[in-house]
Amino acid sequence: MARNPRTIRLPEQLEQDLEREFARRGVKEWSAGVVDLLSEAVRMRRVPGIIFVDSRTGRHPVIAGTGLDVWEVIATWKTLGREDEKLREAYDWLTEPQLRAALNYYAVYPQEIDDRLRIEESWTPERVRRELPFASLGPVLGGEGE
Repeated sequence: MARNPRTIRLPEQLEQDLEREFARRGVKEWSAGVVDLLSEAVRMRRVPGIIFVDSRTGRHPVIAGTGLDVWEVIATWKTLGREDEKLREAYDWLTEPQLRAALNYYAVYPQEIDDRLRIEESWTPERVRRELPFASLGPVLGGEGE
């Protein structure tokens, strides 16, 4: 919880926009909704080229105009030995500023991305088969070649 409660005066239109946004997202606590939006706004200002999108696991940072998650680019970059030139080759359709945005986001918020990478790395083939059987490759119903 916040250590220093603040009081702010909002223009009526902004308050209506916030209420509509919170209703759309199912936000029950007004303060929590404002904190989430302010956090995203600060992150997008600190790292231009990054936006936040909704997913089934919540909102997460992506490279603007691509739909590509920051964690995916960072995972590739780490796999390639943290070599920027190899990253440019791996994502040759992205511009230099787009790749820079992902790397900069990681530089500013490493814990957030490292936490996500740990979650993604926990998905072993065995875990996928066990927890997501319909996402696993397996025999087609009715057997081979039918």
